[in-house]
Amino acid sequence: MTPLVTVMLFCQDAWALQTHGGMEGVVVHQAAHVQYLGALGYLLWDIRRSGFAGVGWRYLQWFCWMMMIWNGIAFIGHFAQMGLSDTAISTDDGYLSALLLPETFGRWVYYVTAFDHLFITPALILLFLAMRSLYRAVAAEQAEDRR
Repeated sequence: MTPLVTVMLFCQDAWALQTHGGMEGVVVHQAAHVQYLGALGYLLWDIRRSGFAGVGWRYLQWFCWMMMIWNGIAFIGHFAQMGLSDTAISTDDGYLSALLLPETFGRWVYYVTAFDHLFITPALILLFLAMRSLYRAVAAEQAEDRR
C-alpha cells in the first residue's frame, strides 16, 4: 500500500500532452495511426485465419477491434484538432481544466473524439485478460505434461 499512498500524496502534473512541431510531426503521427491500424487488422485476420480457439484468443480479437476503433477515433480527432484555432481551447488553469464549447461541427467532432479513452482503456484491459488467459493455458499444459 505504501507505493499507492505515496503516489496519491505526492502526485503532480504528468506533462503527458504530446505536441508536434510543424506539419511534418502531425503527418508522421497520423501515418503511425494508419500503420498501427493496419497491423492490428493483420493480427486480427491472422488469428481468425489460424483458427486459434480459447477465451484468450477471443480477448485478443476484441482487443484488436477496440484498438482499431480507437485508432480511427484518434485519427479523426487529430484532423478535427488541426481545424481549430489556437484560441478555441482555453487552458488557463492547466491542461486538465481545458474548456471547449462545441459550438461548431469541427469543435463538436474534436470534443467527441477526445473521449477516446473510453475505447483504449477497455482495450488494454482486454489485452491483459488475453495475456493472462494464454499464460494460464500454457502453464496448465506444461503442468499436465510433467505428470
